[in-house]
Order: sequence, then structure tokens, then C-alpha cells
Amino acid sequence: MIRTQISLSPTEYAAAKREAARLGISLAELLRRSLRSVVPPQDGPQWMRYAGMVSSGSARASESVDDIVYGHKD
Repeated sequence: MIRTQISLSPTEYAAAKREAARLGISLAELLRRSLRSVVPPQDGPQWMRYAGMVSSGSARASESVDDIVYGHKD
């Protein structure tokens, strides 16, 4: 690992510490996870950057994806 230093406002620091405690992880791990959610790994295909960003709200969405993408079949 590479050690780095960042500056946070007192409010940001307190909120991050509370969230880390709630999750039962260190502040460093919370920040690593947060960074990973914004900057995905570069070893995968570029389209994977957007995977999981859209939610239809329907538990059956996978059954109608062709209709959504290609239109209704006659």
C-alpha cells in the first residue's frame, strides 16, 4: 500500500468516522471503499464502469430487457 495524506473539514471527518464505526471498519477502509466506488479498477472492460448504475425498480426487469432495448416485438 501507498500511504497518503488528505485534508477533511471537521464535519467531513466526524461523518466519516461515524460511518466507519457503523460499518465496523477503519476510517482508511471506508475511504478506500469510497474511492473504489468512484474510480473503478482499470483492468476490466470500460463498459463495466457503468454496471449497476441504473435501476428500474422492477424485480422482473431482466425478463423485459429486450423489449426495453429493442422495442416490443410484433
